[in-house]
Amino acid sequence: MARTKLADENTDALKLIPPAQPDGSGIGANYVDAYIQAMNVDLDDGRKVACRRKGLKVTLTLGDHEGEALLRRIENGPDLKNILRRCLEEATSAAGASLVVEDGTIYLEE
Repeated sequence: MARTKLADENTDALKLIPPAQPDGSGIGANYVDAYIQAMNVDLDDGRKVACRRKGLKVTLTLGDHEGEALLRRIENGPDLKNILRRCLEEATSAAGASLVVEDGTIYLEE
């Protein structure tokens, strides 16, 4: 499996986790939006990676492949970081890759 660096984790997004930053969504929508924004990049091989959230659904596009997942509070909560991590892993898997986060860096494995 080839490992490609996608982005550095957005550590500033941690400041948006309630109660530090009020968020009525229950899933940390502000945190999620700030975290996934760093994942919108062009890879060295020319493929585009795009990650976006609409409601509870997160969509990750990897070149021509797309994966979707839901932010599931009951199954993966109450920790907002865990909810997002599981959602991103599921969306990336549906797009045909896997997501690995190590030492503050987000990698794609294909």
